[in-house]
Amino acid sequence: MEAADKPLASRQPTGQPPVLPGQGPETNHEQGSGASSNAPEPRFLAVGEVLGAHGIRGEIKVEVLTDDPERYRGFRHVLIGPPDQEPVAWPLEAYRLHKGRALLKLDGCDDRNCAEAMRGQLVQIPIDQAVQLEDEEYYEHQIVDLEVWTGDGEYLGKVVEVLYTGANEVYVVQTEHASEVLIPAIDSVVRSIDVDAGRIVVDLMEGLR
Repeated sequence: MEAADKPLASRQPTGQPPVLPGQGPETNHEQGSGASSNAPEPRFLAVGEVLGAHGIRGEIKVEVLTDDPERYRGFRHVLIGPPDQEPVAWPLEAYRLHKGRALLKLDGCDDRNCAEAMRGQLVQIPIDQAVQLEDEEYYEHQIVDLEVWTGDGEYLGKVVEVLYTGANEVYVVQTEHASEVLIPAIDSVVRSIDVDAGRIVVDLMEGLR
């Protein structure tokens, strides 16, 4: 059960680029038990987070939030800004990978001070540029806020965050008692995801509670 480009706020599993919600709440809002969410889609998806400056010529070092870092080569512009503000469009002058990070040279950002000022901001794209998802792939904003039930009909809570561990994604489920259950997003545990119905059905393995 994977997720792609991530909506500017939460992380979710997918086999493609992750997305963060950039404008307004990125996650779906609950509509009651088992009800689907009618919250609007995020306007932007995050494909990176600025870690700081690289060198003295204005390159920014970016944590890649997409399964396909080479996607950057197809961008003529990127949107950069904090999650809670309207991002600013920057022409993308150059892109390269370095030690697992993306190094971006933005037209108009020509010194270390400019690049360092973007630390902590998100590199985003309009949601209409998101990759097409395959079957059983979801954007993070589609997963966060879904209700989680066991196959026996027990309500566990809601997904509040998606963790990316490298091996597989993990859904962080907050229970009604404010405790957390960590659900690995693997086929043997996650039986079904129904975004329209607003729920995930799982089989809990021993030790997950």
